Formats: sequence, C-alpha cells, structure tokens
Amino acid sequence: MKKYNVAVVGATGMVGQTMLKVLEERQFPVGRLVLLASARSAGKKVDWNGQTHTIEELTPASFAQGIDIALFSAGGSISREYAPIAAAAGCVVIDNSSAFRMDPGVPLVVPEVNPGDLAGHKNIIANPNCSTIQAMVALAPLHAAYGIRRAVFTTYQSVSGAGNNGVEDLARTAKGEAPQHFPVPIAGNCLPHIDSFTDDGYTLEEMKMVNETRKILHAPGMAVTATTVRVPVAIGHSEAINLTFDKPFQLEDVRRLLANAPGLVLQDDPAHSEYPTPLAAAGKDDVFVGRIRRDDSCENSLHLWVVADNVRKGAATNAVQIAQTLIS
Repeated sequence: MKKYNVAVVGATGMVGQTMLKVLEERQFPVGRLVLLASARSAGKKVDWNGQTHTIEELTPASFAQGIDIALFSAGGSISREYAPIAAAAGCVVIDNSSAFRMDPGVPLVVPEVNPGDLAGHKNIIANPNCSTIQAMVALAPLHAAYGIRRAVFTTYQSVSGAGNNGVEDLARTAKGEAPQHFPVPIAGNCLPHIDSFTDDGYTLEEMKMVNETRKILHAPGMAVTATTVRVPVAIGHSEAINLTFDKPFQLEDVRRLLANAPGLVLQDDPAHSEYPTPLAAAGKDDVFVGRIRRDDSCENSLHLWVVADNVRKGAATNAVQIAQTLIS
C-alpha cells in the first residue's frame, strides 16, 4: 500500500490531537508524520502509533519536506497565511477553519454527501463547520428524495466547540468562578451567542450554517435560517431541524431513507426513551438521528433531532475521511 507523508498543523490543540487519534484508529497509511504548532509548543513530545514525535514550529519552510497531505486546525488566520504556501508546494491541504469554505474555487466536503466535489480541487479543501457537517449527513438523503424547500436549524452546541478554552470555562464557572472565555457563565446556562454578531442580528455561526448548507447541497436558492446556542455540555452538538419539502412524504419512507444513509444511525423509539443524546454520541464517528415526526402546522414538513460528536465527526474525523476519500 502506498504511504503518504502527513502533517498536522495545530497538533497540540483539541482537534489536532483528535486528528492524530483518528489517523491511528483508521490506520491511515502514514509514511512520515510531521507535527506543526506555534513556537511555544515546539519541542514537545507526542506519542503516536507507537513512536515518539517532536512538535516542530510552523514556518513557511515546513512544507518543503515533501508533505503530501496537511490537516490544518490552527485557526483562520494561520490557514489564510500557510495553506496557500503548502498548496503551492504540492501539498493537499484539508482545512478545518472557515477561511476558505465559501471560496467558489475550494470544495467544501462531507464525504458521505458530496465526495464528487473533490474532483478538480486546487490543493485546498475546506472542512465544513461542525454543526453543518452533522446536519448534512441527515439532510442529504432527504433532499435527494423530496427536495428541501426550507430548513430551520436550532442548535445546542457543546463547549468543546470553543476548544479547550470553552471546556475550561465550563469547569471554571461550575465552581462559581468568573468566565474567561464566554461573555457570561456557561455552567447551568444557555448562551444564544456563538461567534460574533452581524449587523442584522445573526451570528457568524448561524450564517455559516446558512451558507454552507446551500453550497454542500448545491442548492443556492434554498431557504435556510438558524439559531445557534451554546449549552453546558462537554462533548456533542444537538440540533432540532425543521424541514419543508417540495414533495409529500410518508414517515416510514423517511425512516427507511435515514436508516440506510451512510454515516447515519437511526435512534427513533421515543416510547422506549430511544433517541440521540450528546452523552451517548461522544467518542463516536457516526451521526445520530431521531424524534422524527411530521410537522402538522405546515404542509410537507418534518421535524428531526440530530446529534454528533463535534470534535470527531464535526471536525477531526470528517477531515480524515476527506483524506481517505482522496487516496481511495
């Protein structure tokens, strides 16, 4: 089997560390592994696949080492500076930031949904937003069958979506200490505020879901809206999704479509308390769907409840799956 030289940019962060774990779990054919981070992390040791690796400082010269694939998870400013350098050196960049997602020349990919968009990439591929990824795994088979006219997202996003700072703030405010990352305490609370507010009152996180949904589903005219909420959960994003279709549907057909969709697990027996929860989804790569019911207030409309581990499927696993698709 051919092996590939792989770099992980942001290797000391929560998502970077999970990327390494997923690469090992999935036995990705790594020839040489290069771990890149800021100068303050350079020299640290990381054990991976039975070997000890040393973190290197990220510099423009980092990609002159014959790197085939680079998984980036170090923030938008780092991606905007270094991803073009890596791409120019012949490295395929899979970027977890929002820097290139809406660039019309950059594929935005969920492998179960639109792997064909990888064709003709120009060495930069965007990993979608965590909340968008899990929604698309559930929506794609329904859109193909019935045509989604309108999608309304309400998300309940864990603190790990804000990285280590978010997790630490939950622990901090649970002890009654003042928050250092979120604007108000997150323990015992819900914040309808993820990322910055725009002039029209939406947040950037909400607009990511709107714009990325349209791009991934190839539906530029789809009506999409969102409200995103941070909740005091460590791992796992939950989403209440309301859909209006172009065509009528039968619930048994919807359940069958979802049960057979790649990457999706149907958990829909509320009479026996069987439905997705973030606690149960943590540590898993699948997306879970349940609470499927008709919306009787609007013709051809449906409610879904969708849950996934945001650090794995919502970030690290999806990036590694993109890499697996590229080499398959």
